[in-house]
Amino acid sequence: MSLSEDGRLISQIRQGNILALKALYEKHKVPVYRTALAITHDRAAAEDILQDCFLKVYTHIDRLDGSLPLSPWLHRVTVNLSYNWANKRRRWLKPFEDVIDHLAAGPRTLPESILERREVQRVIQKAIASLRFKHRVVIVLFYLNGFSLNEIAYILDCPVGTVKSRLHYARRNLRRKLERDRRLSPEVAYEFS
Repeated sequence: MSLSEDGRLISQIRQGNILALKALYEKHKVPVYRTALAITHDRAAAEDILQDCFLKVYTHIDRLDGSLPLSPWLHRVTVNLSYNWANKRRRWLKPFEDVIDHLAAGPRTLPESILERREVQRVIQKAIASLRFKHRVVIVLFYLNGFSLNEIAYILDCPVGTVKSRLHYARRNLRRKLERDRRLSPEVAYEFS
């Protein structure tokens, strides 16, 4: 079986090639940073998490399986580091605008004016900000990063059924919150069915 590009880079890093680590970092830094930023909503924390994530790549290079995709492992580390960051701060994280843009941009939710769109975004942000951390994470991974349920289960190190359950409850809670808000059309809440 031939190794993927990540597998070849991992093999080269094991042999001491630091340029291979740089290439791996360049390839994956944007999605890792984006995930950390979406969870923490703190640029400095996201940058620290990005660096810590690749430090873990380097320190655990001998344990990485070069025949498997690296992205799910990187996102698992990113979510764990983000969770640790949130626990250290003992505060709920601010809402994340990227997920809101994605959720508010569906064909049924496109407001006719920019002001209406911003109001929809604010309402959705508030609803997502009120979610428990574990529900917020599955929303980020599923909607923002487009991971499958199996990939999210791997990233979060939990069964697929747990991911389905968390996603179900996150959607249900969002739908309820959005249905109660009279500023929104019923179609916005419908997006979370």
